[in-house]
Amino acid sequence: MRRHPGLFLSLIVILAIIAGVFVYPKGIGEKVEPWKLGLDLVGGSHLVYQIDLSNVSSTNQASVVNGLRNVIERRVNLFGVSEPNVYTSQSGNQAQLFVDLAGVKNISDAINQIGQTPLLQFEEVQTVGSSTQYIQTNLTGQYITGAQLTFDPTTNAPQVSISFNKDGTQIFSEMTAANVGKPLAIFLDGQLIEAPTVTEAITGGQAVISGGFTVASAQQLVQRFNAGALPAPITLVSQQTISPSLGADSMKEVMIAGLIGTLLVMLFMIFYYRLLGVFAALALLIYIALTLGLFKAIPITLSLAGLAGFVLTIGTAVDANVLIFERIKEELKRGLPKSSAIEEGFRRAWPSIRDSNTSTIITSIILYFFTSSFVQGFALTLLIGTLVSLFSAITTTRLFLRFFLKDAKPATASVKA
Repeated sequence: MRRHPGLFLSLIVILAIIAGVFVYPKGIGEKVEPWKLGLDLVGGSHLVYQIDLSNVSSTNQASVVNGLRNVIERRVNLFGVSEPNVYTSQSGNQAQLFVDLAGVKNISDAINQIGQTPLLQFEEVQTVGSSTQYIQTNLTGQYITGAQLTFDPTTNAPQVSISFNKDGTQIFSEMTAANVGKPLAIFLDGQLIEAPTVTEAITGGQAVISGGFTVASAQQLVQRFNAGALPAPITLVSQQTISPSLGADSMKEVMIAGLIGTLLVMLFMIFYYRLLGVFAALALLIYIALTLGLFKAIPITLSLAGLAGFVLTIGTAVDANVLIFERIKEELKRGLPKSSAIEEGFRRAWPSIRDSNTSTIITSIILYFFTSSFVQGFALTLLIGTLVSLFSAITTTRLFLRFFLKDAKPATASVKA
């Protein structure tokens, strides 16, 4: 890039233009992929459910809550809701389930679909010709007292252990005795989640499902068993409807605020740093186009919190330029030529830029993995924006300076006879 700054700068500018066309809300010409917008921007409903854990042992509560969240999320997806957001909050024996349904029109049907208790069923399997048929039994999740992740004592492979109550032990014993060598299908909310083969009659009320599990897949099956097996009904305690017009107003306000903030930052940089500020302003526009392009391509569901995280990274991107320009000015005062001052300025500013952005990246990662809902949206846009701002400051701005700020050619002396 040092030898051909113009070529690489042209490629970045072209990429930014393409990204700008891609992120334009209505597209250019043909219809393009729409933005994924959150509940607070596109409107919809926010539902809060109370999870009754009074009949669930403390050791199984976390698994039940996670299993319920997975089941409800799957139900919402089957209902056809675009980009649903399902998350939980638990404190002691109290737990709540939150469901954000962006753009939902018939909310009553969605509530009915969500509000059903997860149903776990065991069914016998018969093969008739080339087709497989399932014969319904009376063994359901109400006869299971719990499920947990265990490991094979010989191979240490992950497996799932399930326990039955007294009635369930008798039903399961008769069922396994009649189906030795055959698969036994397990359904959750009508969806087949596993079909293990019965190797022997199980009479002790304890069963182990093994074979081909990873720890993650076994844990997921445990959560599904517990969600359908343990008594943890959910009750709708709050419903908030956000109109599309309110979401559109919020989107408009955010866009205006972001535009004004960006223009003020650009004007400040140009006023204070003159020509260097012009390059910083151009690099900032490229940064905005590339970052929004990434948001839409991934895609990221944008909420007000997510947009706030993105706007915050605009200041981060400019902050890096400030550090670089101040270093360059110091090197110019020392008498270095422009090219040397630019390279030395970037070299000396890099440790400060690296450390400040690294702390932001670490914070974003922690927020994303240890929080939920809107905080995660904020953390994700902040993380991506910070990474792109590093590229913008270190690469785009440097290419502008290398290409447009060149050392003056020394005067050529001539000798006349």
